[in-house]
Amino acid sequence: MLRALTALCLVAVLALAAAAATVLAGSRGGIDTIGRRAAPQAVRAADLSFALSDMDAQAANLLLIGADPDYTALRRQTLDTYEQRRTQADEDLQRAAEAAVADPAGQLAVRTVLGELGRYEALVARAQLLADQAGAPAGQPSAETLEAYRQATDLLRQELLPAAGQVTAANAATVDRTYTEQRGALAAGRWWLLATGLTALVSLAAMQRVLVVRFRRLVNPPLAAVTLLVVLALSTALGLATRAGHHLVVAKSNAYDSVIALSQARAVAYDMNADESRYLADPARAAAYEQSFLDKTQAFARLDGATLADYGSRLATAADAHRADHSAVPFGGFLGAELRNITFPGEQDAAEKVLTAFQAYQRDDRKIRELRGQGRLKEAVTFNTGTAPGQSNADFIRLSDALGEVLTINQQALDRAVRDADDDLGTGIATAGAAVLAGIFVLILLGVRPRLREYR
Repeated sequence: MLRALTALCLVAVLALAAAAATVLAGSRGGIDTIGRRAAPQAVRAADLSFALSDMDAQAANLLLIGADPDYTALRRQTLDTYEQRRTQADEDLQRAAEAAVADPAGQLAVRTVLGELGRYEALVARAQLLADQAGAPAGQPSAETLEAYRQATDLLRQELLPAAGQVTAANAATVDRTYTEQRGALAAGRWWLLATGLTALVSLAAMQRVLVVRFRRLVNPPLAAVTLLVVLALSTALGLATRAGHHLVVAKSNAYDSVIALSQARAVAYDMNADESRYLADPARAAAYEQSFLDKTQAFARLDGATLADYGSRLATAADAHRADHSAVPFGGFLGAELRNITFPGEQDAAEKVLTAFQAYQRDDRKIRELRGQGRLKEAVTFNTGTAPGQSNADFIRLSDALGEVLTINQQALDRAVRDADDDLGTGIATAGAAVLAGIFVLILLGVRPRLREYR
């Protein structure tokens, strides 16, 4: 019987060790997948959408300011920004292609962007060439210039941005799936740890009882030490599993969900900004660009049923209600998702800056339309593209900077959660676990070997 109990103790301890290794290694792998692979890939894909959107915004601004000598410095700055975004888009696209090797849908989306981006750039270059040749005044591009730009922006909005969105969605789905799987695995893993740990403790207790009854040994020091080590190992494993669950929630629910929402908000905001320039440069499509601006405004901060005419007043009411009670978020969209997920120090204040800057930008948009409606086209162009305090692009830069600030807070929290998981579940704990397991085996054999000799 003692031999059977010895074997049972060894098997139970091995089962506890295997359960701990499986649960903790799986948790670390899941957090690593989220924090170092799927989440960065999703953010890069959203960054690709941002770069493409800003490329088109700069192209629209070039179209809008034309050959007017009053905008010479702005034209040079706009061309520089366009080139920066083009380089950024190329880098994001290269990384997205590397990340999509095992994803057929992602590969197809990346190939779509690769195939169409060159055509888009060629159309933009043609529009710029035609604009230079026409020498048109601000806000009045030639028909040929306008047609070339229409082809470019339609290609971007109908092919490039949807394909980039598919890459983002594919990686976001990987994050969601990994998170759900790991949460389930951790919940089940805790029960396995309890089951195997209690089995080991019961087996050790039974062995101690046999030694008391048959061999008149009140205390077996090696087996007493084993019991303490098993209790310590079980409590440590359960504690680490709990901490792993915490790191997982912080990395995904608290940080990543905000990071992806804010990354998408930034991409939408830049495309929304381009719609203002498109609206001024292309009167024939003005109504369509107004609707597109409203759609993106709603994606950024949704107010159901709002129109361009009443969106600003409704946003002001909703913002006031939120500032009076931060738990109340009376709007949806990407900004609503972020304001419902405030977790980290400084995040609330940073998100409030986004809301304030967005309100100012929306007021600027109404002024642009008022100036255009009054026939003051050049004033509308200057206000739209200007970066002096109080002008639209200055307020848009404030909005972009505010988004960047709250993005940084959440990205740093995501990175910190991954590092904390590495510290808790790295090689150090694995080495310590192996040493404890070896010590338990040695102590069990030391505790029962003399008794087995007596038994013989």
